[in-house]
Amino acid sequence: MLRRLRETGPVLLVPLAWTFATAAHLRLLEPRTVLIAHLVMDVLLFGFAALSWRDMSEHPVLRAWLAVIAVGFGITLVGTYALVTGGGEALRRATVFGWMVVPAVALLYTGRVVPTDEAPVVYTAGGALSILGGAFFADAVFGGALTQVLAPDELTVLALGLVGVGQTMGIVNAVVQY
Repeated sequence: MLRRLRETGPVLLVPLAWTFATAAHLRLLEPRTVLIAHLVMDVLLFGFAALSWRDMSEHPVLRAWLAVIAVGFGITLVGTYALVTGGGEALRRATVFGWMVVPAVALLYTGRVVPTDEAPVVYTAGGALSILGGAFFADAVFGGALTQVLAPDELTVLALGLVGVGQTMGIVNAVVQY
């Protein structure tokens, strides 16, 4: 049962995480709730990596995703630290940006190396949406050109949505193909 949960659980957790991040950005969640979510993610990421290390080390694509989980654990710890210490907005934004870009790279890699019958275009499109979302997020944070068209908060919500859709596409395809 635990193995099946590790294989299919991310199909729920990925969209949930991006929905949660959007709700947090819109200040619909209390800071304590966001901290608790980070602590839960810290435990889940560590446990997932520990329990899946052997299985995920055997295949190049799974190794790439194991790296995402390991790096993501570190990224999430930074976010947890920022929330616990009242650390600056920069650390919290870096955490969000890290989770946008690191999986995007793995999605693009996956789209490049999986066989045609495993729908590589889904991974590539998901990676592209995640990169685009990351670029929009950076533009919103730094007051780039797009903030002349959309308010930074609107651009951030758009960025979170693009990343959520892109990464959800990838994990749904992975579960369907597996």
